[in-house]
Amino acid sequence: MPLFIPEPRQSGTTTTTKVPLYWARYGPNLDETAVDSDGSPVSTERPTLIVLHGGPGADHRYLLPQMLHLAKNYDVLFYDQRGSGKSRAEDNSPVTWLDHVEDLGKICEEFDIAEPSIIGYSWGAMLTMLYSIECAKGSFGEAAHLNLRSPSRIVLMSPGPVNMEYRAQFDENMRVRGSTPDLNAQRVELMESGLRDTDVEAYRQRLFELGVSAYFADTDDAVDLTPFRVVGRVQQSVWDSLGDYDLVEMVSEVQIDAPILVVHGRQDPIPFKSAEDLARALGTEVEFIDNCGHVPYVEQPDALWSIIDKFLDSTDPK
Repeated sequence: MPLFIPEPRQSGTTTTTKVPLYWARYGPNLDETAVDSDGSPVSTERPTLIVLHGGPGADHRYLLPQMLHLAKNYDVLFYDQRGSGKSRAEDNSPVTWLDHVEDLGKICEEFDIAEPSIIGYSWGAMLTMLYSIECAKGSFGEAAHLNLRSPSRIVLMSPGPVNMEYRAQFDENMRVRGSTPDLNAQRVELMESGLRDTDVEAYRQRLFELGVSAYFADTDDAVDLTPFRVVGRVQQSVWDSLGDYDLVEMVSEVQIDAPILVVHGRQDPIPFKSAEDLARALGTEVEFIDNCGHVPYVEQPDALWSIIDKFLDSTDPK
């Protein structure tokens, strides 16, 4: 059974983006525990973290409830990227990486976030880098007309493959890991169980778990991932728009002036060298998590949050 996801503090749709984007905010935006010298409460606005989901073509809810750990200390803003989740467009126009960069820029404007703190997961980490690269290019970038607001700090969690070579390795790793004798046997057992006829929701849940098992170091952990669907059309159009991309080469051509944390599972089907190459180009190192695949917030939350909390605390405005 999927884990319980609490209702957001606020939610709605954007009014400044070309396509209305659904957004949800969690965590108190005011520090109700702060007091002045005489003990009277003081309302102090907490920093906003923008969290970008993966895909492309997925939605923010599969990051929940685990990623709500961040809402203990921060105002956390999630949104469904264009063409996915509750942000699906009325037409089937192709969605490109530049569309996503533009949307992120509009999100910062609409919520008046002058120096955004961005946490990007998987494809969301790639989007974070594409956005940051365009910010660094300024008037020379493809998004020069958008007046993007540069990030003040960046967390790249399980970043997607940085080039086509690593993407091909990822695809092969997923094929091999998803077709083990054990997983194949479990699929046959599910098909023959009759569960589809007796409890369709339980059947769909188990089918989802088996479908995402290859992402995990321990396939049993898949039961705690909130189910999601990827809009294939959006996923394909975004990848097509990237062409023969190489984020390492793109990063090496600019200067990104923000603290950056890279976190990656040792057993992630995306090769660890992909994360290492990206971190090296950014002038930082990767924080690796052992016994962890592509979903650290489900697989190794204690290790993940100890790393991220330390980074955020050290980079918080003083």
